[in-house]
Amino acid sequence: MKEDRTVATNGKSSIQIPDSKLAREVTELIRDTESELLFNHSIRVYLWGALLGERRSMRFDPELLYVAAMFHDIGLTSIYSESQLRFEVDGANAARDFLRSRHISEADVDKVWAAVALHTTPGIPEHMHAEIALVQAGAGMDVAGRGFEHFTDEQRNAVVGAYPRDTDFAHKMIDEFYHGMKHRPASTFGTFNDDFLAHKDPGFERVNLCSIILNSNWER
Repeated sequence: MKEDRTVATNGKSSIQIPDSKLAREVTELIRDTESELLFNHSIRVYLWGALLGERRSMRFDPELLYVAAMFHDIGLTSIYSESQLRFEVDGANAARDFLRSRHISEADVDKVWAAVALHTTPGIPEHMHAEIALVQAGAGMDVAGRGFEHFTDEQRNAVVGAYPRDTDFAHKMIDEFYHGMKHRPASTFGTFNDDFLAHKDPGFERVNLCSIILNSNWER
């Protein structure tokens, strides 16, 4: 029996999880790689993003949006426990390798790479391609409730009913971020990711850009 991949309603239309060969392959890869918490979170990011995209009459490729949403947090997994890159870049590179191995056009690869790499960078994605803007918007909705009021009760219940948020999701998600980045604290400089390290590790010291400037070789 074929799985019903229709999840969230949007007025008279519905949001469906893409059922292409590419989408099925990325689903299997992420399911085998991520925790259930991250897997469900990634699908919800797609659903929130797709709902927003339809609500705002944005033109986007559901398949590309889905791939980007599914890869956006893979950089937090144990696969990258020795990486010193930003976790977003690890995820973007993984998505790029996945798409290139399946002969997806470079223009589409670039969209997905940017969507994953920029999903924690405020103020920029919303001015780029729809897929890039919607991954950030979906992630912000699912983690921090940004834009919560733009969804109906029906939509929120449908998404969370199909792909539940864990009990105490907020603390568990903070733990996922912390464990994915504690071995590469330098990668959090200039981002809000250092908040996760500061929250979990009392000994973590933030880098201050003003101190860097004032103590640079130019000032000696």
